[in-house]
Amino acid sequence: MRTFVAGQEAHTDSEFAELALGIDIDLFRGPLEPETAEERRAREDAAVDILADLREMGEAGDEIAGWDALYADALTRTVPFLRAARTHRSGTGEAA
Repeated sequence: MRTFVAGQEAHTDSEFAELALGIDIDLFRGPLEPETAEERRAREDAAVDILADLREMGEAGDEIAGWDALYADALTRTVPFLRAARTHRSGTGEAA
């Protein structure tokens, strides 16, 4: 079965969410793969700017942008499970 959102095909769950919500999850949450400090700074700078725009549009009356801002803001407080699992010390129950 193929899934389309706004005429574009979504190949993965994250693509579906991005097309449906208009938010790049990796931009706000961070990628599952390691990134350099420079890549992280650039991603976080872009996320801050986009989040500010979404909040501004939400305050101006765009309800969807307001909800997107809340979702994007929540994503900035998450740690991808796989990244968290990599830093977990095996058998100790402590983070590395």
